[in-house]
Amino acid sequence: MTEPYLPMSMSREQIIAFTPEWEGDRCDDGRPRVPDAILERMKLVTVTEAWMAMNNREYAFQYTGNWDRVNPDKVLVGRALTAVYMPTRPSLRETIFAKARAAGQVGDQVSWPIDALSQGDVYVADVMGRVARGPVIGDNLSTAIMRKSGNGTVQHAAVRDMEGIMEVEGFTTFNRGVHPSYASLSVSIMGINCPVRIDDAMVFPGDVVLGKVDGVIFVPAHIAEKICIISEIVRVRDIFGKFRLNQGKYLPGEIDGKWEEHIEKDFLGWLAEGHADLPVPAATIQDFLQGRTW
Repeated sequence: MTEPYLPMSMSREQIIAFTPEWEGDRCDDGRPRVPDAILERMKLVTVTEAWMAMNNREYAFQYTGNWDRVNPDKVLVGRALTAVYMPTRPSLRETIFAKARAAGQVGDQVSWPIDALSQGDVYVADVMGRVARGPVIGDNLSTAIMRKSGNGTVQHAAVRDMEGIMEVEGFTTFNRGVHPSYASLSVSIMGINCPVRIDDAMVFPGDVVLGKVDGVIFVPAHIAEKICIISEIVRVRDIFGKFRLNQGKYLPGEIDGKWEEHIEKDFLGWLAEGHADLPVPAATIQDFLQGRTW
């Protein structure tokens, strides 16, 4: 097992050991590599749909809200690469930098997580929610993040150089404000690819990050596809409901509330007829509703 150069970092073997539910491919660092196709499907999932589906299954601490945003029209979806910062301590900082240099790291500590990014990642940093002395990214590092990941960030802290950040095409960040100061001298990076706490949410390396106008939610990799299917079922049920309303078969109150058993049976029968234009195959929905895929 390779010893991480930061006290709280997890090795590849440790990440694998603590994500036993994931049975798919993995990144080189051990994080679950949720397929790009699922990430694309996740872009259509609402934060509310994801929250309800996970909360009902005891994943109750995955959401965080009330963010400032750059490029708020962009949906943020990707695999979490995490980092955690704590208040600095001189002797510990010296040890961390010595070990990092020996491991081949260059530059300042705030660039090290960015060096580890791959395409499709989202850089999730816990910097204690600081505003003053909180920024660990500005326009230069945002440019580097965009080049490395093609994506954005969730920064539990302020950012700096907002004018420059706004010019980075396609980049988006969820952050806790803007401040001209920087965090580098007042914090020490303690871990990359380790569990982090963002407000009341727990984030694990490889979680799927979904950031929209409602906030940010972190979906454990092994249930990401199931969350997509639940969202797609909601959309299919909307299609069915509007279809039957246009036919005049049901009253608005019957469709807009909890469906009675005869409507549910009608829905399953409608699915069985086959509809090529649905966002998910009818057979997948039927299996899911009958409890065979969750």
